[in-house]
Amino acid sequence: MERTRRSLLAAGATVGVVGVAGCLGGGGGSGTNLDLSGVELDTGEYDCDLTEPSDPELDYRPTLGDPESDVVVRAFEDFTCGHCASYKLNHFPTIRAEYIDPGAIRYEHWDFPLPVNERWAVPVASAARGVGARNGDEAFFEFATAAYESQGSYSGEAIGAAAEAAGADPCAAMSDARYAAYGEASADDKSEGLSMGVQGTPTIFVNGSPVEGGYGAETIAAAIESEL
Repeated sequence: MERTRRSLLAAGATVGVVGVAGCLGGGGGSGTNLDLSGVELDTGEYDCDLTEPSDPELDYRPTLGDPESDVVVRAFEDFTCGHCASYKLNHFPTIRAEYIDPGAIRYEHWDFPLPVNERWAVPVASAARGVGARNGDEAFFEFATAAYESQGSYSGEAIGAAAEAAGADPCAAMSDARYAAYGEASADDKSEGLSMGVQGTPTIFVNGSPVEGGYGAETIAAAIESEL
């Protein structure tokens, strides 16, 4: 994949250095020191009776690519971080096209709610995980993209719309958000991130080593290529 790597590096030269700084705030605190109470939601145009989910699949891990690949990429993100939105919307699609879809790597999403926005970080992450647990990994990543597109104007209706865009039940997604159904899973992810030295988002690891120099596609590609 050397030609692909060179093309990505060349593209990066025209875009400029990105991701040198992300959303900071990992600190040294416990990953479980999060508000897991959920948030009051206005369901908007959706006629939903929000009830607390009874048995969330807390061990669900959003994953794409080849599950047996020797190259594992972990991405720690906060759904309320603007840098994470930039990564997911502008750089992740290139990594997906060049490395995930061809089966060159195993790609994992990990939550790391800082949070930038205490009201929405855990609820949106919970909604995303619920969508993925019920509808599969593709649905999770489709929901994540739609959610990031509405970042800054999160609401119950926005969560429902993102779920619909992913082919999922909007009422179930809003229930997961309202009750922070997957908050414990997000807290566990954050604890793992802290143990790995994560201080902000997005932080990308390739085979356990953090990607240095930002979250641009060309930078991540170089780290992946060094392991292939």
